[in-house]
Amino acid sequence: MTLDDLKNIDINNLGSWPVPIKIGGILVVCVIVLFAGFWFLIQGELEQYSEAQKKEEGLRETYMNKKALAINLPAYKEQMEEMEQTFGSLLRQLPNTTEVPDLLVDITQAGLGRGLEFTLFRPEKELPKDFYAEMPISVEVRGTYHELAQFVSDVAALPRIVTFGDIAISASKDNKLTMSAKAKTYRYMEEGSAKKQDKAAPRARKK
Repeated sequence: MTLDDLKNIDINNLGSWPVPIKIGGILVVCVIVLFAGFWFLIQGELEQYSEAQKKEEGLRETYMNKKALAINLPAYKEQMEEMEQTFGSLLRQLPNTTEVPDLLVDITQAGLGRGLEFTLFRPEKELPKDFYAEMPISVEVRGTYHELAQFVSDVAALPRIVTFGDIAISASKDNKLTMSAKAKTYRYMEEGSAKKQDKAAPRARKK
């Protein structure tokens, strides 16, 4: 096929085209049809397929997480029961309202039993927290080093929680030590009393 043959091609008479040109034209038409089909049909399907794959991966991950939780559910229940028992035992170490005076007596008896002299024992204003109230007590006692140490040890051994902070020790002329400290005990607050105190606080501020 020469250049003159290409110039003499009649566009309106496809049957007269040379065979190579017919084949080339058919290939071009096929390529256009394939491209149009991919663009308008297959591409959208591929995007939906990709989104479906991502959704499947997310559902699979959710399923595996829930499966792991289901497998470990008995262990979680056992841990929860242990935590409730531990919380209950700790809660029992917080005195209620009726037990607080007895606890204060126990602290003073622990000091007197060790031969200490109380120069100050002043319960201060109660500080409400979340489910408990903190009760600070200013304490000042006189005695020997061993008596003071035994007193602190005895208080720590009480069945109720009592802590010491802000400890200051000074020596006196009679070879005894004076220890001042802030003892703190904690009272369990029932839900009703806690709500009452929360409601009373704004009224107190208004006054």
